[in-house]
Amino acid sequence: MKIFHKAYVYLTCGPELLVFEEADNPRPDLQVPGGTLDPGESYLQGAIREFSEETGLTLDIALESFADQDHFIDNVPGILDGLHRRRHFHGTIPEKPADEWEHFEMTPSAGGAPIRFRLFWVDLFSEEAPPETRFFEGFGAQLEALRSRMEGQINGSR
Repeated sequence: MKIFHKAYVYLTCGPELLVFEEADNPRPDLQVPGGTLDPGESYLQGAIREFSEETGLTLDIALESFADQDHFIDNVPGILDGLHRRRHFHGTIPEKPADEWEHFEMTPSAGGAPIRFRLFWVDLFSEEAPPETRFFEGFGAQLEALRSRMEGQINGSR
């Protein structure tokens, strides 16, 4: 079985999490920025690079690893089959760069044409917060751990 090393950034601003959808894909699943590590790259280096490639933003903040996940993917169109060994990072910013924007991923790890992303924020503490099942291929499994981390930050800033 092929193993893919992946790194993802759960960027928050107050109670909101940055997510994206593939604008030209009818699949409604939410994702967080990140992806496959390049050869010789650390998980942190990969998280920062992938975040920039997928959002168009540059991170100038500390990121903390808060969860590791092994997730098996089989027969998902456009995704490489195998074990996706994921490290999840959390970072916070004091102000959102925009409420919503589009950006193109120019070098998808599975190859092919650039992918258009629609990036936006979701409030993880609102009644309308997306459930874990609304996230693509296991990304929602980290939401409770993320909320626990965020509660102290949000309550401490009030």
